[in-house]
Amino acid sequence: MDQPSERPTIKQRKSVKFSDDTECPTAVKSRLCESFEMYLKYHHEKSENTNQASKQLGLSNGEEEEDPFPMFRRVEKTGVIFATAMAKERGFHPEDPTWANMGQGAPECEALPDAPPRDYKMDISFEEMEYAPTTGITALRDKVATYYNHLYRQGKQSQYKAENVCIVPGGRAGITRIMAVLGETQVGFFNPDYTAYEQALGLFMRLTPSVYVHKDVNEAFMDPDEFEFQTVGRGVGTVLLSNPCNPTGQSIEGDNLEKYVDIARRHNVAMIMDEFYSHYYYDSDAVAPADGGADDDTNWPKTVSSSKYIDDVNKDPILIVNGLTKNWRCPGLRLCWVVAPAPIVELLGAAGSFLDGGANAPSQHLALPLMDLEFIRRDTWALQRHFKLKRDYFLKELEELGIMVVNKPNATFYVWADLSNLPAPLNDSLLFLSECTRHKIICVPGVFFDVNPRGIRHIKKSMCNQNVRFSYGPPMQNLVVGIKNLKEIINKFKINPMRASVYVKTMTGNSLHDSREGALRQTFCAPSTDTSHLVDDE
Repeated sequence: MDQPSERPTIKQRKSVKFSDDTECPTAVKSRLCESFEMYLKYHHEKSENTNQASKQLGLSNGEEEEDPFPMFRRVEKTGVIFATAMAKERGFHPEDPTWANMGQGAPECEALPDAPPRDYKMDISFEEMEYAPTTGITALRDKVATYYNHLYRQGKQSQYKAENVCIVPGGRAGITRIMAVLGETQVGFFNPDYTAYEQALGLFMRLTPSVYVHKDVNEAFMDPDEFEFQTVGRGVGTVLLSNPCNPTGQSIEGDNLEKYVDIARRHNVAMIMDEFYSHYYYDSDAVAPADGGADDDTNWPKTVSSSKYIDDVNKDPILIVNGLTKNWRCPGLRLCWVVAPAPIVELLGAAGSFLDGGANAPSQHLALPLMDLEFIRRDTWALQRHFKLKRDYFLKELEELGIMVVNKPNATFYVWADLSNLPAPLNDSLLFLSECTRHKIICVPGVFFDVNPRGIRHIKKSMCNQNVRFSYGPPMQNLVVGIKNLKEIINKFKINPMRASVYVKTMTGNSLHDSREGALRQTFCAPSTDTSHLVDDE
């Protein structure tokens, strides 16, 4: 995303000088600088308050020191890492029940009511310690192909085979492989969409990112006719999108999804469908076995995939990215796949040989029982029933708090909330996060979903600044704690609202002059040190 004027370089940040003799740890100063820069990046605000804050942080003194690592570039944190790092500095620990982590992009992994048992025990043979093929072991590729054929392609002549499946070590690894094998082309993407697309689309200079902008960031999806008009008019060669959408929880399905696939086929546009949340649907007419529905292969819960509308699996330019991370609730396995025409899978295997080396073999063998169709059917029923209860509870509580949700999410485990009606500064997503972490809540500011690869888009102020993504992926108790803490925050600022620039100035000043142990827990505190212990979302 485009950079604010006078933004300090890495060299300038190393020589932070303060306007007084305040005793404040160097790490705190560095973290304040990083987070204040993030605020300016999405606001481009010039005021007396922000100017004073800049001077107090030493961001406008122009002094420089030699950068000890000039051969490296700065890499910004993704939204989840940024938010979790801020919370970590305020005492967050995953096992602390007083914290509500509603920012995590992972579902709860514990056993669910009525779900089939899982056996994660395994004996690893000597043969499994060998490298697996960069496209994955054949047994798992076969099971993935069977899954798509059974759920979405019954009665169709063209069927998926193992040669159409590439097993990858995580969803982002799959997307990166795809970006690596694309030629010189425009790659269309939507806003808002998954935060990591920004880095993936910006890695390879031969790719020209091209944004599809919703007229309203709360819009459910783009009409197929508008999608075709923009795709053909721009000469886009590839489109990347999440469906269901992370962060909005909206879904393209039925006739609309069929039209999207048809547009890609007719205009020979490669469509990369990120279907990681395709099991998380809540509003279908299907009757669960727990509610009296049939408990056999004739009764499957609603799931959605573009594979249903593909004519020829080896000719239609549709690539599907999915995996065990979300739909199977096994994020720790980092085991996913790309389903595509066989010639493209061959390219992906070649890219894997120099990018990631492939998924580890023991995990692939461990995953085989998870791909049995009967297990998938029963597990998905249990998943949908459990997560629907959490979604409905969370939406009801947000409404009572005055936090708007323009479009009810019918999929994923996210809520794309609109903060516009909250008192200032809570109607600013970055400052909302700041205040949330002070009250033991984690969420992800909407600005991180305003995807801007390589900063190619000129952005004066992010169109997602008033939005925030909440996750109801964690257990229910997590949500109960979060709602309780949110009430405290909102009541506080209903009584004493504060303009954003004043909030920034006040909290920055208080942090620098706080000599207590809590000095590390200031408002803007994303650490510049090791964040490898933090967990990002797919």
